[in-house]
Amino acid sequence: MQTISRRTVLAGGAAAIAAPAIGARAATSDVDVVIVGAGAAGIAAARRLAAAKLRFVVVEATDHIGGRCVTDTKTFDVPFDRGAHWIHRPQNNELVKLAEGSNLRIYPAPRGEKLRVPPRRARESEVEDFLTALVRSNRAIVEAGRGRTDTPAALALPRDLGEWKDTVDFVLGPYSTGKRLADVSAVDYARAPERGGDVFCREGYGTLLARLGAGLPVQISQPVKRIAWGGPLSVDTGANTFRARAIIITTSTGVLSSDAITFDPPLPGNYREAFNALSLGHLEQIALEIPGNPFGLDNDDLIYEKATGPSTGALLANVSGTPLCMMSVGGPLARDLAQEGQSAMTAFALQWLDRVFGSGSRDKVKRIATARWSADPFVRGAFSAAAPGRADARRTLIAPLRDRVWFAGEASHETLWGTVNGAWESGNRAAEGALRLIGNIKDDKREPEPKRRTPRRRRDGN
Repeated sequence: MQTISRRTVLAGGAAAIAAPAIGARAATSDVDVVIVGAGAAGIAAARRLAAAKLRFVVVEATDHIGGRCVTDTKTFDVPFDRGAHWIHRPQNNELVKLAEGSNLRIYPAPRGEKLRVPPRRARESEVEDFLTALVRSNRAIVEAGRGRTDTPAALALPRDLGEWKDTVDFVLGPYSTGKRLADVSAVDYARAPERGGDVFCREGYGTLLARLGAGLPVQISQPVKRIAWGGPLSVDTGANTFRARAIIITTSTGVLSSDAITFDPPLPGNYREAFNALSLGHLEQIALEIPGNPFGLDNDDLIYEKATGPSTGALLANVSGTPLCMMSVGGPLARDLAQEGQSAMTAFALQWLDRVFGSGSRDKVKRIATARWSADPFVRGAFSAAAPGRADARRTLIAPLRDRVWFAGEASHETLWGTVNGAWESGNRAAEGALRLIGNIKDDKREPEPKRRTPRRRRDGN
């Protein structure tokens, strides 16, 4: 069995697709806008500024664009989304329209999920019991989130879940939010709108972002060291200093709370509190190449096991009709495995296969690759479920700093947090603010608040 290193993974996919489009030096260090980060929010903002013909530059810490949405096409010779894979709310998702315009193949994800009671398939009555427990639990958290007190989501769970409690905890907690439900705001959870009818991109979600970022003035491998915002605005990477009239910061809250970037002067205390309140959860991917479909699974089957504790995961099988299966682990387990390294993640996945599908199942695996976002110094996690009592922290990040500095990214969206389309919308919103500041947009109408909807059961955080 071959184990693939992170270096091999990063050598393919989005980096290769984007290579001709990025890395061009800006003509001058004086620009209208500096965008920090070339993930979904940064690309969206850059495209909007480019359409308005502003002078801008995007500075990206890593050697590729896409942020937490990157497709590797070389490790398995088929697309492997190392991060985000599920495309939510396609009917209102601008990225779906852009994908179709780029001749990428979008298709609906299967509805529902399948359950195993290791090492066998679940009986119909067991599936019904599990789904009932899941729906009841989801509804209870949503109702709690509509109350006056922002409680931990775990406190809203029905107390009679019995043998399904551990499975429900995993699906609604680590798998959906990247955190234990005890660490998640019920209000923040409830604000996430329903996302039924998800779709997939056959070529990979990261492939889409790489295409959308093609041709933009992105400075790769340029981690920002210092951002001056008290007087004249500037962004310093050590190699370059860019002076600007506006700054859009799309860096993750994991990086912003780590002091990897120095702000001059220091940011107001409410921003530091917001970064901590919106700390990143953990969701990691373990890709398994399993030729021949030995377990008899359908394409894009989502498999849960009846869990007996927090040490569990979910499997997306035969991705887009290929031999690739993607296992997701979340929460503290994902964090710990990522810190221990690739060998620990691989061992966990193989043990899970043997437990869920029967002894010897690990022998069916040909190759394995892992994504370790928690260990990436330029990311430090997955996405930002708010801490109990702190759902309001997103409003701090949405408001501009002295009307010259904007924060954008999934953490800066009050309802679509944890999703690529949420990050994309926040990038567009930040770019609109910068354009108004500079004078390219004179209409200052505020966007209407999104209608509250009931969240879907499976969030997948991407």
